[in-house]
Amino acid sequence: MFSLSERDLDGYILGCGDGPASFNAELTQRGGRIMSIDPIYQFSAEGIRSRIQRVYPGMIAELARNAQQFYWTSFKDPGHLGSIRMSAMNRFLDDFDKGLEEGRYIDASLPELPFLDDEFDLALSSHLLFLYSEQIDAAQHIEALSEMCRVAKEVRVYPLLSLDGRISQHVPGVLRYFNERDYIAELKPVAYQFQKGAMDMMVLRKKPS
Repeated sequence: MFSLSERDLDGYILGCGDGPASFNAELTQRGGRIMSIDPIYQFSAEGIRSRIQRVYPGMIAELARNAQQFYWTSFKDPGHLGSIRMSAMNRFLDDFDKGLEEGRYIDASLPELPFLDDEFDLALSSHLLFLYSEQIDAAQHIEALSEMCRVAKEVRVYPLLSLDGRISQHVPGVLRYFNERDYIAELKPVAYQFQKGAMDMMVLRKKPS
């Protein structure tokens, strides 16, 4: 979903709002450098596991109710997708305590990141910004993205759809805000397709000085 190249994967990556995803564990296993932030990391592995078990049935039911909003090509049906996501979450849980000790999982959240300017080559955020456009207003999007741009040389966000399945109303204003300043902000297509209409990611970079 982020069109990550081998060069991208060789850089230092920050995941914002990663939650119980397995990307950190998988990239670390292959020798990559990554750090993930999420307030859920304040809880123990067992605490996170119990939270997952509580929300899992509702997640599958929601997918089934809205199945027409997705392309069922990579996944057979909501149950198949659910089993794959649960496998990924279990991989995260197996890695969590070790990752905490190594400082790869940090209890933090946007718009304040405990990192140095340009500490990362790439900052990623999936299914957080723009998705919750009713809960996170335009100013908060700009504040969060500005902070990501502070700590990383490049920022990528996916998807750009809000919960209603439409392009977030904040996208045009966010693009305009950053392009009017010392950034290049653009939409780029991605090969990943699951949710209908989620064909692009937003990419932000500082303009060359």
